[in-house]
Amino acid sequence: MAVGRKEAFSIQLLQLLDAALVWFAFWVGSLFRVPIRDFLTTDDKSVDMSLWQMSWVLYIVVPFTPLVLEFFQFYRRPRTKTPLQAFSQLFKALLFMALVIGMMVTFAQIAGASRLILALGGVLTLVVLFIRDRLFHSYLRRQELLDYAKERIIIAGSDEEIDSFFGEVDEEDSSLWQIVARFDLSERPVEELYSLLKQNSVERVIFTARDTGFGKVAEGVEACELQGVEAWIVASFIRTQIARPTFDVVGKKPMLVLRSTPELSWELACKAVIDRVGAFCLILGTSPLWIFAIIGIKIASPGAPVFFRQRRAGRYGKPFRMWKFRTMVPDAEAQLAKVKEEHGNHMEGPVFKLDRDPRVFAFGALLRKLSIDELPQLLNVLRGHMSLVGPRPLPIYEVDAFEKSEHRRRLSVKPGITCEWQAGGRNKITSFEQWVEMDLRYIDNWSLWLDIKILLRTIPAVLLGRGAN
Repeated sequence: MAVGRKEAFSIQLLQLLDAALVWFAFWVGSLFRVPIRDFLTTDDKSVDMSLWQMSWVLYIVVPFTPLVLEFFQFYRRPRTKTPLQAFSQLFKALLFMALVIGMMVTFAQIAGASRLILALGGVLTLVVLFIRDRLFHSYLRRQELLDYAKERIIIAGSDEEIDSFFGEVDEEDSSLWQIVARFDLSERPVEELYSLLKQNSVERVIFTARDTGFGKVAEGVEACELQGVEAWIVASFIRTQIARPTFDVVGKKPMLVLRSTPELSWELACKAVIDRVGAFCLILGTSPLWIFAIIGIKIASPGAPVFFRQRRAGRYGKPFRMWKFRTMVPDAEAQLAKVKEEHGNHMEGPVFKLDRDPRVFAFGALLRKLSIDELPQLLNVLRGHMSLVGPRPLPIYEVDAFEKSEHRRRLSVKPGITCEWQAGGRNKITSFEQWVEMDLRYIDNWSLWLDIKILLRTIPAVLLGRGAN
């Protein structure tokens, strides 16, 4: 059975986890071998043998058990698989591994294997892998109930084509979809698709328009491309300038995916780990600065909140609450229009930037100069709303003021605390177009090494206060 790239990646992650759990099960089994042997008073000729003396067993069971589990389809349909099915697949796979080990001991005459360790390791492997499977199953089922966790999708095509498509898509694939709209390309103008993508924070559009004119489909793909939204096309071929074409599978349908954002990979998985671990370590390491900021704000602006929270546009424009240390007077938002009228805007475009903003109080200016006001965004990174590196998140009202649809493509990746703009000196750039160009260049050329370089460049920019105001 063919699997999609996302499912294949998920299987690989689970196989690595299961290999570690197999090793853990045999290690625990070796710890309990002596107490259990003494309790049972068995006469085992290899009672003094440790797990490390029979390491050849680990070389077989650790890497090959996940492969055998995949052969018995243990990793398929994790969302709908019943406990009985999971146990049956697991038992068959481990029984096969037991036969392999037994044949090697008997026919290859490989000496050195404690029967008690083998038995305990096998039983514990069955237990821990079954528990892992059920926990993963429960997690996926819970995700089905959370609207925020569901992928927001538009299906483009006629009613007949869409009904036919869903008739061939398995529940395993569609259970985490939130269908925002069914869009008939042949009956509705593409301009309405632009609006739907923007208003509903759509993450993917699936084109099932088999009988729709090629030009109409191309216009729909362009709408997705300009806003950084993935376009999945059923058995069609479209040339693009930005998006990279790859193939995937939904159910039994071959799909051409046009993606203008970084593709799911081990690098992205490492980025996610670095984000969470890095944010946690930075919070601990900068805790004295948090105390300094909290005390200073309380003294400089008594009675007002320490933290400033604002609705910002996250990935695909999904709103989230971004945290910062408050550096402005309490009614700063209400004064924005007046400040714009009296002092203008030092940034060309929909984004507001102003040197020496009169709403900033003295201690707040110090926090900005040292970039301490940005530290609470590490909480957003821990929660998964932001990344350490990525395009800066903008307020919702500034995103709504975008004049060009292609500007929204900067929303196609998770926003970050730092970016090319931050690391390069913020005051040097006064054009929003130039800012967007830097963000899109980052998206189009993303790599884990690029993130690391931006983080390294951010350190001197923060320490020297370059561009902070």
